[in-house]
Amino acid sequence: MNALSRSVASFWNSSIGKKVLVALTGIVLLLFLPGHLIGNLLLFAGKDAINEYALWLHGLGHGSAVWVARIGLLSALVVHVLLTVQLTMRNRAASQSYSHPATVRASKSSRMMIWSGLTILAFVIYHISHFTVRIGNEYNGSSYLTSLPGHEGEVHNVHKMIIDGFSHPGNTLFYIIAISLLCSHLSHGFSSVFQTLGLRSTKNNMLITRAGWAYALLLWLGFLSIPVAVFCFGYGRA
Repeated sequence: MNALSRSVASFWNSSIGKKVLVALTGIVLLLFLPGHLIGNLLLFAGKDAINEYALWLHGLGHGSAVWVARIGLLSALVVHVLLTVQLTMRNRAASQSYSHPATVRASKSSRMMIWSGLTILAFVIYHISHFTVRIGNEYNGSSYLTSLPGHEGEVHNVHKMIIDGFSHPGNTLFYIIAISLLCSHLSHGFSSVFQTLGLRSTKNNMLITRAGWAYALLLWLGFLSIPVAVFCFGYGRA
């Protein structure tokens, strides 16, 4: 093993290295989610708006860019959850050695982050298989093709797919639970990123904490507006 490999292995195995990687992968996810939400909210702009957006998105890089992004984001999420689990196991060992209340509280908080993180990871895998790969449904069928003004031929009817997906109570309930856990996770993770990167101090602590709450709340309201509008109020089902 050369010097570079030893340095990388040492960084990966160290608590500081793991925390930095958790923070960096967390930043990737924090930046992705608002953009993903904006695209999803085009559902309320009408069928043509979201179908045209989906067509544009899947045409980037001749169709390869969106898959590169998906693989990269999924990899970031897996690394994020894996390292969080490893850090929590170390914190648990520390809490067994030290009975200080602050240490015990930190251990409990970390355990909650693990379970929410694992649930979110399971949700993302299900979400991709359901709406992207479209396993176990008919979303690739001819009934999910439609015309689009200014475009020759038929395109995939993403609008109908989303409406039909959130018309199912099981899908809707799982989505609401997962998004709620995600946003709870984000409200804590937002400030943790600043803490790990040394950008949090007593002067800006409250500002960063409130910004994390606001960020998570806005995402929660935005993402849940779609299944609630479809399932509870019948949006798009007429």
